[in-house]
Amino acid sequence: MRALPRTTCAAFAAAALTVTFAVTPAAAAPAGPCDTPPDRQIAEVQGSGDATPLAGQTVRVEGVVTGDFQRGDQLSGFFLQDPTPDSDPATSDGLFAFARDTLKDVKVGDRVLVTGRATEFNGWTELSPVTAVDVCGTGSVAPRNYRLPSDRLEAVENVLLTFHQALTVGDHFNLGRFGEVSVSSGGRLFQPTDRPGVDPAANQRRSLLIDDGSTRQNPATLPPIVRAGDTAVGVTGVLGYGFDRYRLQPTKPIKYLATNPRPPRPFPVVGNVKVASFNTLNWFTTLGSRGATDAAEQQRQLAKLVAALKGVNADAVGLMEVENNGQTALQALVDAVNAEVGAGTYAALSHPFPGTDAIQVGIIYKPGKLTPVGAARSSQDPVFSRPPLIQSFRRKSGGQPFTMVVNHLKSKGSCPAGGPDTDQGDGQGCWNATRVQQTQALLGLVKDLPGPLVLGDLNAYSEEDPIDTLEAGGMTSLTKRFVPARQRYSYLFDGLAGELDHMFAGKQLLKRVTSATIWHINADEPRVLDYDTEFNPPGLYRPDAYRSSDHDPLVVGLSLPGR
Repeated sequence: MRALPRTTCAAFAAAALTVTFAVTPAAAAPAGPCDTPPDRQIAEVQGSGDATPLAGQTVRVEGVVTGDFQRGDQLSGFFLQDPTPDSDPATSDGLFAFARDTLKDVKVGDRVLVTGRATEFNGWTELSPVTAVDVCGTGSVAPRNYRLPSDRLEAVENVLLTFHQALTVGDHFNLGRFGEVSVSSGGRLFQPTDRPGVDPAANQRRSLLIDDGSTRQNPATLPPIVRAGDTAVGVTGVLGYGFDRYRLQPTKPIKYLATNPRPPRPFPVVGNVKVASFNTLNWFTTLGSRGATDAAEQQRQLAKLVAALKGVNADAVGLMEVENNGQTALQALVDAVNAEVGAGTYAALSHPFPGTDAIQVGIIYKPGKLTPVGAARSSQDPVFSRPPLIQSFRRKSGGQPFTMVVNHLKSKGSCPAGGPDTDQGDGQGCWNATRVQQTQALLGLVKDLPGPLVLGDLNAYSEEDPIDTLEAGGMTSLTKRFVPARQRYSYLFDGLAGELDHMFAGKQLLKRVTSATIWHINADEPRVLDYDTEFNPPGLYRPDAYRSSDHDPLVVGLSLPGR
């Protein structure tokens, strides 16, 4: 290559120094969804009151997913919680986003920015509808340690909670239907009108409903089958709300301890005569009315009732809720029991005036142990919708007689529109005035009977007016006298245990009563174990005594003189 002259090189160099280069700036990166910051903190959406102060406003919040229940058969959404909560203990730092997985699938631990309308849905603060869910990383929220009793669950609505205390199973009525179990602190909850010192408000503060995160009825996968009185430990979940109750949706399996195991037989009572009381929960031979709807259910029901009566093994049993179709239903039950324990072991009395109600009371007894004294009696007093059955017995070898007075007093349901039998708001329910009149009539019936033993389903708890009436009339509650308070219940309603079934002895018989017990085979058992085939998984049924009814049988021992 030929070299350029020096002057030429110098001129070139000078020209180069004056060259201007046009530079195009790089294009700015487009803003991503995670670049749109939140405009509200979750605590602001929740507010310090019972409802969101931002109702109807569209907000954008940030939090970490603590519970994922997005499927259509679940809650159709997820819970998120602020990992940097505010300092106000009255404001919850959790929120529920009603956002199905068709909008954006999230998982626990995702850090999300959520846009939606602040809504109070039947008492539950949530975002609905949700218009945007942006996953912007990961995070973690530790469960908040929490204890019952609680004065205000609203302050932890939608928050991830853990309970390090032992909680007692109280209600499992909807365990099979909706996957629900209720628990409480400080032991079992009792009906306020069943014993002194029970505060309804304290019961409420002590209790918690554990749900299954599902909206499906009769779910294929059930929570553990537990008995009332069992213990739940390690309870952890997010606290939602629905159907007028706070509901803990578990985020990990709950461990249940069998601290109230099934009693294989009644606690032994002593004496030479054993008497029992048992509500059969609509034993009907007529299908499709009450009780069984078909032959298969009827046989399942019958097998359980027989197992219960065999286990009680009483010399005489007062029965309630037997179909009022003459002797048909009662005799069918006797025949089934005798097929198991031996022909002629039990016989059934005929009710002289069973009334017109669909159900009647009855008595079965062992002719080998007891002899009826005189004919069965009843009352035609119109105060009794289900007339009592009265029968005196003495031991086969003779001696002092006693008299069974079997009752099923007016129930608390189907309230009248007005009058003294409406619910008075005192915890005794409807028809209390009628039940008082019925117990007053009973006192008139028993005053001349030898050794009266008033028993049955009185549809009144132990501190209600009908029971007070009997006690004021000189009758003594045998379960109050002989059964420890923690075991003195025969029925479970709305998570509260209490005694609707009773045995009362007059003064003459009381000195012959040796002991009494309640066999807890029904009240503590969930209804998913009963004979019904419509909703109950078939693999759960057993032809045993457990959940043969919804009432527990009572048993009393008598020591009667005789030859």
